[in-house]
Amino acid sequence: MGEPEPLVTVVRLTGVIGGQSTPLSPSLTLASCAADLEAAFTNSQAKAVAIAINSPGGSPVQSALITKRVRALAKEHEKPVFTFIEDVGASGGYMLALAGDEIYADENSVVGSIGVVSAGFGFKKLIDKVGVERRIYTAGTSKAMLDPFQEENPKDVAHLKKLQEEVHESFKQMVRDHRGDKLSAPEDELFNGAFWTGATAKTLGLIDGLGDMRAVMQEKFGDKTKLKLVHVSGGLFRRNKNAAEVGAPAAAATASPSAAAMMAGEAANLVETGLAALEARAHWNRFGL
Repeated sequence: MGEPEPLVTVVRLTGVIGGQSTPLSPSLTLASCAADLEAAFTNSQAKAVAIAINSPGGSPVQSALITKRVRALAKEHEKPVFTFIEDVGASGGYMLALAGDEIYADENSVVGSIGVVSAGFGFKKLIDKVGVERRIYTAGTSKAMLDPFQEENPKDVAHLKKLQEEVHESFKQMVRDHRGDKLSAPEDELFNGAFWTGATAKTLGLIDGLGDMRAVMQEKFGDKTKLKLVHVSGGLFRRNKNAAEVGAPAAAATASPSAAAMMAGEAANLVETGLAALEARAHWNRFGL
């Protein structure tokens, strides 16, 4: 018998990172992808792990947790990791790409956005106009800082910017640690929050090459290399189904809620889901998608 065909396990990391997860906009967290990553690295036949990334960013904490888990698994199982940016690998999405020993993208992918952003709205003039009085009580002078229904306080803004700078510095250090001498542009250009096409990102040293996963993996391991997508986490709908089944006996033992209460709950869920979907949409819209 001849040599077995080379195998590369594949994990997809897609969507806005962290935040609220809903059926319309499931979020990407360490919890949501940990089982897939574990299965990919523990496959004894796999010569490498390839990770497909399509994310506009999100939570810096979840981005860092996923990246660190990938690197820990790679070290534990002694497998090389190749990351592939699809439409977008920006902000936290680019942080995920740093988990790869080598990073690839399409020439038209959006890459970079190494920065930190906070966004919100101010409603002070609106509530004044409609005649609503804001009442808020705190223990702790800074507990209600950046309240959108109050005038913006310069001290609160300065505090937020300090936090952003700390997170930004952590992000920059991750890029330095993972890319090292591969970076070929000044830091004030690389780390100012701008984003580029994959073609330009390659010249800046943010990625190693241009190409799709199948072509690159076959070039690395041979024309007969097989890609095996790993997906054992189940997904949101399966988790909801299981939760409903587990909770069914207990629910049957309690009094049925009124129709009005059920409608009110459903309406609240719809509003919450819609707002989460709009927030996710805003993440993608920043990059013209």
